[in-house]
Amino acid sequence: MNNLRLSRGGGGAHNNTVCTWDLGFHHHRHQYTEGTQKHTQVMEEQGSLQQIGGLIESSFNSCYTSWVYEALDELEHNFTITDPTISGHPIVFASNGFLKMTGYLKDEVIGRNGRIFQGPRTNRRSIMEIREAIREEKNISMSLLNYKKDGTPFWMLFHLSPIFSKHDGRVIHFVSVQIPISRRKANSEDGNRWQELVLGSCRREVCSDTVMELARCRALDSFVDTDNRVLEREELCEASDSEKGKALTAIGSIMSVLTHYSELTGRLVCGNRSNSAVICSLTSALNISLGRIKQSFVLTDPQLLNMPIVYASDAFLNMTGYNRQEVLGRNCRFLNGPDTDPKAIGQIKDSIQSNQACSVRILNYRKDRSSFWNFLHISPVRNASAKIAFYVCVQIEEAVKNGVTQGLSPETRQLGTVAAVKVAVRTLSMTAGSSRS
Repeated sequence: MNNLRLSRGGGGAHNNTVCTWDLGFHHHRHQYTEGTQKHTQVMEEQGSLQQIGGLIESSFNSCYTSWVYEALDELEHNFTITDPTISGHPIVFASNGFLKMTGYLKDEVIGRNGRIFQGPRTNRRSIMEIREAIREEKNISMSLLNYKKDGTPFWMLFHLSPIFSKHDGRVIHFVSVQIPISRRKANSEDGNRWQELVLGSCRREVCSDTVMELARCRALDSFVDTDNRVLEREELCEASDSEKGKALTAIGSIMSVLTHYSELTGRLVCGNRSNSAVICSLTSALNISLGRIKQSFVLTDPQLLNMPIVYASDAFLNMTGYNRQEVLGRNCRFLNGPDTDPKAIGQIKDSIQSNQACSVRILNYRKDRSSFWNFLHISPVRNASAKIAFYVCVQIEEAVKNGVTQGLSPETRQLGTVAAVKVAVRTLSMTAGSSRS
């Protein structure tokens, strides 16, 4: 494609007069630059997909034995499993029944967010309710209009359930069961409730990208006329008791498989958060918000013993070679090695004790024990009550820092990352009610 653009630009310039050649040259150069940028973007996206692929594989392998795939494939239910700890909250497993129901291939679904099944008539209020359930890490069940690969809309009973780690109580996956429901009109009571949802204003403000989503909802409502809204209300399909029973049965079967194959690894999962578990500092909502930040960083909790890492970004895992399960719960000192300067470590300790930010150049070690110079910036992160909830540690490898790069400086990127983390923490603590408030 780049060559095609070059020949077009060159041909146009060659046929013009001398006085206009310079304009053709600049147009030619612009097209070349644009093509190069698009090529670079495609390469970056492919690299990102490869990285996500590795994270998806470890998402299952770190919790279950490899036999879990075969066991889940044997289930006849329509369901997907997603991982909120991976950037974008992607699908990490899709059942054969689900693929048959929607018409997608497995490779077209794995690694994608569930929004690919939404369409122009998918109710935005329902989507926001699902997002809120994810933030609050709770079950939700509703009728939802989704779309197949060929664009055909269909009503289904959507049932979402979180999967908790029995050890520390954090959410590691969500299971979404989809039961096709018969097309029958809802009763008048349900219709009135639906009309209230569609015609009424959104009464609850939610966080992260929901501010933009809320604005989009209101904009959509303002452009949809009353006749269309009435049509959507009349077409609402309500699941029968039998269909609701199928969803609960499916959730039970899936949880039974996941529990069994997690027992074999010693990392048990369950459908309810254990009261005896040490509750992780991060909710799924915060995990998802932090997953949108592309820089290398970790979040540590000063309220817990030994100030463990409670969040590690994908970029941090790629830089150090560790997987997420090998990082969470550990103190950042595991990156240190025999040649790490004690003075740099002391500087970090002093900044934490004084609740101050600091930047330090420190020699760290990857999982393969290769060393690298880490340009590290540490900063306290306060919640909506102005209490220190976390410390964010942003890493930039010095080889990258000193390289010839375009755009923002490393220091600016670090400060931008810190700012993004602070906004996510404060927004969620204001909206959902932080446990530290």
